[in-house]
Amino acid sequence: LRQSRHPVIERLMPRESFIPNDVTFAPAERVLLVTGPNMAGKSTILRQIGLCVILAQMGSFVPAEAAEIGVVDRLFTRVGASDNLARGQSTFMVEMAETSAILHNATARSLVLLDEIGRGTSTYDGVAIAWAVSEHLHDTIGCRTMFATHYHELMQLPEELAHARNLNVAVRETGNQVIFLHHLEAGGTDRSYGIHVAQLAGLPAQVVSRAREVLKRLEREHRVVAGTPGPEPDPSQLALFRDAARLHPVVTELKELDLDRMTPIEALNTLAALKRKSIP
Repeated sequence: LRQSRHPVIERLMPRESFIPNDVTFAPAERVLLVTGPNMAGKSTILRQIGLCVILAQMGSFVPAEAAEIGVVDRLFTRVGASDNLARGQSTFMVEMAETSAILHNATARSLVLLDEIGRGTSTYDGVAIAWAVSEHLHDTIGCRTMFATHYHELMQLPEELAHARNLNVAVRETGNQVIFLHHLEAGGTDRSYGIHVAQLAGLPAQVVSRAREVLKRLEREHRVVAGTPGPEPDPSQLALFRDAARLHPVVTELKELDLDRMTPIEALNTLAALKRKSIP
């Protein structure tokens, strides 16, 4: 795709303000890993690629200066975050279920567009899942994939995967300000500029300032609280009150009761007897 656009978003923006982007999938570059800050336009690029492919396959106009698009047998997307309260599914569970459907049904002729897999759990778990999913798409399925992520650890994937490449959505820093260029370029980025986005959203100045302090400490020490962590509890040290309660004769007798065979009257009488025994 050369100078591709998102037709809906472009229509909603002032004239000539939408930034078009070039995207190329090739046999040697079939897994594209996209990093960049929030609000830079990663999700928009994913969506416009999907729209261009669908429009091309239905024989419609393609919003691009030029396009050479092969036929895909399926188009899979994992974009956005939502839960399913009616089924008792968290946002992360819904995300994993959708990812599972992709991994079980995609073929080498498919196009897969992924946005932020693994963000609903701990950082290490999320990175591990995102890494394993990327490897499976690259090694086992072999489909064309674009994966937008904030996990900068994934930028190491091209060192192991022959057909993976890093891209980033460009920004420029001017003093304390960040300018979003919304332009896709080669290479990864090691910053997400989340605090800058929080500042743009109107968080109180003292909160933003404190967030910068915490970020610096985390980057330097990987801890927020100063000093070294306290010692872990000694598993060989018995808990005084817990053990005392466990050895109390009333507790022992309660554990031995067969409640399924007791009548209501027997249960009341037993409870009264245990109460008398528990009084010192």
